[in-house]
Amino acid sequence: MSDCIFCRIAAGEIPAEVVTDDEHFIAFHDLHPLAPVHVLVIPREHVASMAELERLPGETVAGLLPFAARVARESGVENSGYRLVANTGADAGQEVSHLHWHVIGGRPLGGMV
Repeated sequence: MSDCIFCRIAAGEIPAEVVTDDEHFIAFHDLHPLAPVHVLVIPREHVASMAELERLPGETVAGLLPFAARVARESGVENSGYRLVANTGADAGQEVSHLHWHVIGGRPLGGMV
């Protein structure tokens, strides 16, 4: 989608501080981090949210958790701990309508809500 900021980042049209990427995903630092490590993981293919996850190819869905684990490892939080979060919809705080996960860590995170 040409008007989707995350699609434009994935296409290299908008610069981002990329942590790692592969053929299915790209991970980059959040512009407004909530912790010392706050990386966004997005699929290269546009889907709006987890509610549309079934639109992604099976190999992409299967690759998500290993990719997120790689992001945590490359960000230095694999052993200390991290949180993987996907906000879905307005009530959950989803701000960009492109499926994405937050890899957050680097300090004690406290309770979930």
